[in-house]
Amino acid sequence: MQQGLFDALYSEKQLKLEYNAEHTRNAAQTFTARTGNCLSLVIMTAAFAKELGLPVHYQTIVMDRAWSRNDDLYFASGHVNITLAKRLSEARVSFDQSSLLTIDFLPPEDTAGQRRQDIDENTIVAMYMNNRAAEALAAHQLDDAYWWVREAIRQDASFLPSYNTLAVIYRRHDNLPEAEHALRLVFEREPDSTVVMFNLIGVLNDLGKFSESKALTAQLTKLQPDAPFQAFNLGMAAMRAGDFKTAKQQFTKEIARDPYYHEFQYWLGIACLRLGETDQALKHLSIAMENSTSRSAHDLYAAKFDLIKSHTSPLLVH
Repeated sequence: MQQGLFDALYSEKQLKLEYNAEHTRNAAQTFTARTGNCLSLVIMTAAFAKELGLPVHYQTIVMDRAWSRNDDLYFASGHVNITLAKRLSEARVSFDQSSLLTIDFLPPEDTAGQRRQDIDENTIVAMYMNNRAAEALAAHQLDDAYWWVREAIRQDASFLPSYNTLAVIYRRHDNLPEAEHALRLVFEREPDSTVVMFNLIGVLNDLGKFSESKALTAQLTKLQPDAPFQAFNLGMAAMRAGDFKTAKQQFTKEIARDPYYHEFQYWLGIACLRLGETDQALKHLSIAMENSTSRSAHDLYAAKFDLIKSHTSPLLVH
């Protein structure tokens, strides 16, 4: 049963699943679209496993968070996977490690050596709802975002990222005291969270609590001298100013922090193109395509790649 489900998920001849981080889907939506992010794919796998009578265990991978952005919102993403046990009637003992089969939708090398932590199903549900809240927030649907994150907290009050999302929603809705309260609740439990610090600094500034904000900024700078997307934003400013050499330097610095983030590779490729370094431009655009997390981004990079390639290909004379 385990192996059959594993083969169905991975085989090109069966489900043909495609990783896509653009939307968080439930099990039925993921199956219909044949695509989803790691959370969507775990939820769908769990639905199949339960129908087959296979016990499931969920894990979060303790690793550096991957950063992405949508306009002026920045997202720190984690990773989850799922382990299938044999049906109780098949298992000789309750915890036979050899009978467990882990399904992960990232390549093994991406999670090798990383610590894994078991999580409950209610945490998976809270993660799903928190993701939906963040996606609604990015779409400027504040009311929907609020109700999604409220339910996430109701499902698992110990899942702290939901409170951070709630605080961002409150701030956008101009409920500043409520935003500060939510962030301080998380900050008490995770005093080294740079994400919470960053958001709390913004709220403190909005409330005119500048001395607290300044002290917290100094603490954040010690923990994180180079903020995510800081060099990228400087690179984009240089691009707008026509200083492509500086832009290339800044994008290269950002790639040193996160070598596989597609947007960094794309803009480094464009900077190289503006500098006349066509081969390097094609190289970085190719990497951007390989690591794109949505079909729309992949198609954009592919179109740019093909356009550059067509202008650099030698002409054939007949």
